[in-house]
Amino acid sequence: MAFLVLGNGTVFEGRRIGAPVDRLGELVFTTGMEGYLETLTDPSYYGQIVTQTFPLIGNYGVIEEDFEGNSALFGYIVRELCATPSNFRSAYPLNDYLVSRGIPGLCGVDTREIVRITREEGVMNALICDQVPEDLSAIRAFRVENAVPSVTGDTVRSFPAQGKEIARVALMDYGVKRNIIRSLTRRGCSVTAYPAGTPAETVLAADPDGIMLSNGPGDPKEASACAQEIRKLVGKKPVFGVCLGHQLVALALGGDTAKLKYGHRGGNQPVRDLIGGKAYITSQNHGYAVLADSLKGIGIPSFINANDGSCEGMNSPDLDCVTVQFHPEAASGPRDTGFLFDQFVARMGGKKHA
Repeated sequence: MAFLVLGNGTVFEGRRIGAPVDRLGELVFTTGMEGYLETLTDPSYYGQIVTQTFPLIGNYGVIEEDFEGNSALFGYIVRELCATPSNFRSAYPLNDYLVSRGIPGLCGVDTREIVRITREEGVMNALICDQVPEDLSAIRAFRVENAVPSVTGDTVRSFPAQGKEIARVALMDYGVKRNIIRSLTRRGCSVTAYPAGTPAETVLAADPDGIMLSNGPGDPKEASACAQEIRKLVGKKPVFGVCLGHQLVALALGGDTAKLKYGHRGGNQPVRDLIGGKAYITSQNHGYAVLADSLKGIGIPSFINANDGSCEGMNSPDLDCVTVQFHPEAASGPRDTGFLFDQFVARMGGKKHA
């Protein structure tokens, strides 16, 4: 027996899964019906206790080839955890993974009620524990801090193009998902991934054909140093920003961001293309959004969320800069917007290097 204690005082009783440790975090939920491995290995979940809305998790076990990065979440909440997975690719049960990565969690709790509370009251902090504390002040005081420095790469890494090289991309790693890199390399791009704190001068000195700004965790305003370096990059080369990269570009150009009530997380988030007129189903994982009104004079809103009208993309044609809030690499999730990578390659001109 263990407990999930919410910052508003609500307590849920369940059974321990994963590591037998107490852990504080920001409680969020994701609506994906599959892709729990990609969720668990998405660095953008740093500092968060993730609740899966789909009731049965772990039924296809752990497939390490599907990992998107290193686990960064602080806790994991599910309705039912499958102990006997059935899949020819499965290496071992999900609970073994949670234990090996030091991730505590609960199963056997009413995840529908947890989500209902979060949707009505907004994101709040929570504690996974064996004993309910009388004083909730530590839970309420928790903040996700040092998010990007905690998940970015330690060194410069290189990834060769698949087949003929047609462009060289400098990728700023704020907690990049591996499928962003794969989406570029399979299109003929060689990728050099730089740690988040790399000076813009170092990146430009390598003379890339384009610059990719990755996803990542946390409040974008706490990554102000990254935004300062982006300010030096935008306008020098074609830029494509995703998720946190989108938010940091907006801040770099003088825009603003704000925290959403409960964020967008899952593989079924609808967005509308304000330029082309189409609607797309997208994969998303973010708790902050760019304020569209703050983009006047610096960029043109290109996508909006069809549910709440929040900004989901921005174009700055004069600066050759395109950014989106959702994940066009979609691991996991729909591939409706993968064409954005094709457009990025086209903007780089497909230049061939000797």
